[in-house]
Amino acid sequence: MKKHILHKFFYLVWMLALISLISFFAIHLAPNSFLSAGELNPNITKESLEHLKQIYGLDKPLWQQYLSWIQALLHFDFGISFASGKPVIEEIKDRIGVTLGINLVSMILIFLISFFAGIYAALREGSFLDRFVKNLSLISFSMPSFYLALLLILFFAVELGLFPIGGLHSLEPKSGIAYYLDIAWHLVLPIVVVVFVGFGTLTQYIRSLTIDILKSDYIFFAKARGIMQKDLIRYYIIPNLKPPIITMIGLSLPGIIGGSVILESIFSINGMGLLFYQAAMARDYPVILGILIITAFLTLLGNILADLALLKLNPFTR
Repeated sequence: MKKHILHKFFYLVWMLALISLISFFAIHLAPNSFLSAGELNPNITKESLEHLKQIYGLDKPLWQQYLSWIQALLHFDFGISFASGKPVIEEIKDRIGVTLGINLVSMILIFLISFFAGIYAALREGSFLDRFVKNLSLISFSMPSFYLALLLILFFAVELGLFPIGGLHSLEPKSGIAYYLDIAWHLVLPIVVVVFVGFGTLTQYIRSLTIDILKSDYIFFAKARGIMQKDLIRYYIIPNLKPPIITMIGLSLPGIIGGSVILESIFSINGMGLLFYQAAMARDYPVILGILIITAFLTLLGNILADLALLKLNPFTR
């Protein structure tokens, strides 16, 4: 087990180094830069632009910029934001909680809905419930998140006025438990979008796995002994579903985290997704790279934890 954990640690370090290398050069080799917007201002002279490049270190060769950035990264220094002048770590720290909170709650809801819907649809294969779950899963799988977000805003926020159009807080300041209830009220529609778009694939996957399990010989003999359905689910179906479900959740992490960019931009939620969009529009390299590295680390960490959980659950893997 210790050897496996050590192997995963080196894998994490190697992948982060590779991601940092590719991301850094891909971003810096893109056309235009942060100072391109300043070049459109006739009041800024070439001398001023050259001075700004020296301050930000953009006048050095790319390989020197990369080495300087990596050296600072080892000390958890992500640099200074070109746009705001604040340390990147502070910009991310102020917003990462919102993004992680939305994704964590959404993942829990997606897992619970998919788990029960997939199992009970498989137990009633061919019934109305099964057809309903399959059709709803196909709609979920094919529904673009931005389109669903706009529909929910138009109907529930604009027409009915039940939820706010966007943002994270009301205009009137609140305190105590009312503060957190206000945040939850603002996050209902974004979480509904993430859950609806994300549960279809996992539901179909669990349904398919459950149908295969129900066709096994041990299920046939368990039914022949007159086992109750709740015991069948508890002792036969759920233990066999745990390993593939953990693998599926680990693989779905990048999509859920990556979807925050579109979702937070539409709902004007001040999270990492909106920060990444604003930084990309402004060519704010330090912020873009900082978000990419942190997102890559969280994704790799999630996959490694899923692998370790599989190692614990499945003796054949060990």
